[in-house]
Amino acid sequence: MTKKALITGVTGQDGSYLAEFLLKKGYEVHGIIRRSSSINDGRLKKIFQEPSNEKRRFFLHYGDLSDASNLTNLLRRINPDEVYNLGAQSHVKVSFEIPDYTADITGIGAIRLLEAIRNAEINCKFYQASSSELFGSTPPPQKENSLFKPRSPYAISKLFAYHSVINYREAYGMFAVNGILFNHESPRRGETFLTRKVTLGAARIALGIQDKLILGNLEAVRDWGYAPEYVEAMWLMLQNPNPTDLVISTGIGATVREWVEHSLNQLGLDFEKHVDFSERYVRPTEVDKLIGDSSLASKVINWKAKTTWRELSQIMVFADLELVKRQLRGTPIADLKEQR
Repeated sequence: MTKKALITGVTGQDGSYLAEFLLKKGYEVHGIIRRSSSINDGRLKKIFQEPSNEKRRFFLHYGDLSDASNLTNLLRRINPDEVYNLGAQSHVKVSFEIPDYTADITGIGAIRLLEAIRNAEINCKFYQASSSELFGSTPPPQKENSLFKPRSPYAISKLFAYHSVINYREAYGMFAVNGILFNHESPRRGETFLTRKVTLGAARIALGIQDKLILGNLEAVRDWGYAPEYVEAMWLMLQNPNPTDLVISTGIGATVREWVEHSLNQLGLDFEKHVDFSERYVRPTEVDKLIGDSSLASKVINWKAKTTWRELSQIMVFADLELVKRQLRGTPIADLKEQR
């Protein structure tokens, strides 16, 4: 019998990679999308370009993590074997500006979905996209039993969701797990996120469309991995016989400065010439260093990161270089400069 999966946040970086991964595994995949006047399914283009039999196993439904009754109705109708909650207001810096909305969608949205599973009376496995931001100011390496010290409304909301998963697992016997994923990136990362802002900016500078990258804290350390590898870990966690919360990371950290220098160097660009600092991009409370310890994931689900942050930077820089070149065809550079 064909397995069914339901994904919130299916139009995002992780959601699109996970949908592709599950379709290759033979799943019937359902995604929840928010109603919008603008089309936001660009990351799903690869699925829509697949042969018709692939498309017939992929379905999109309107819904929102703020709408409990809609979630319950969708779950009853779809009756999935696995639910992946990847939906969130996921930008840390933005969460300081819209804390109420972040808490509602990122935090309470998770418990709405858990409760909807209970109310729909379906038997499924549940994956919650947790975050390394939970650790905040706790020194690295951070692992499953490290102290949580969240430093943003986003992290606080994720902590609420994290404990909600544990509570529903213990109170109702649900197979529900938290994947505490450290930073994971790809050419599908949103353009306002640091890594993608840098690689896209490097491509635009190399092609003469912009002159500078304006950035915040250059000394923050992050553990960057490749998103397609991380969605496999999500799936593996739900195939594990026992529901276990796991840290997913590379175990190697790099500063923002190192990421920027490496990305610019690949295109022959000079850091000192093209990078400026702005207080605008500094968080009110900073997280200095996040480096994960995934030794438990290695033992429990036999997962290890394969792509280094330097290799990831190269993948993203040259993908963005090709993207900007495509945008340039037939478009005056002056027009592209106005789109920055």
